[in-house]
Amino acid sequence: MTLAETLANYGEYHRDHRNVLTHAVGVPMIVLALDVLLARPGFAIPGLGVDATPALLLNLFAAVWYLQLDTRYGLLMTVLLAIFYAVGAQIAAISTLAWIGGGIGLFAVGWAFQFLGHHWEGRKPAFVDDLRGLLHGPLFMTVEALWALGLAKGLKRDVEELMAPQPAE
Repeated sequence: MTLAETLANYGEYHRDHRNVLTHAVGVPMIVLALDVLLARPGFAIPGLGVDATPALLLNLFAAVWYLQLDTRYGLLMTVLLAIFYAVGAQIAAISTLAWIGGGIGLFAVGWAFQFLGHHWEGRKPAFVDDLRGLLHGPLFMTVEALWALGLAKGLKRDVEELMAPQPAE
């Protein structure tokens, strides 16, 4: 599946502007929550002399997936994932309360935003039909931000051409 096809498929579940706005808040909160919650425990990778965390492994998996989908946007997502990973590690290092409370709080509020948006959309979240939707969400919100800045116009045109016309209200 191409990048445009992936975004068009995900976009079918996110046509209501209120849903997109709630996702602009909720998706980053969920990504950060996962980085916070999975920042502990750290463990050594044998033979490499590198310490790793479940968050690092999850981010590496996601980065590889994004890079395989599209190199340019994959690089952007890798940079964003690295930033979220670093912030998540900093929050987790503050204290056990910040680690657990901050992570769970971000996760719960982020998902509350998601479900509110899908209530307005009148459609279930994309990941219910395809678990890859959990990876598509951060990518979709990143591309939506680029579009809001007037960037990636060719990709926007390609995605809109692939999406089914929206029914008239």
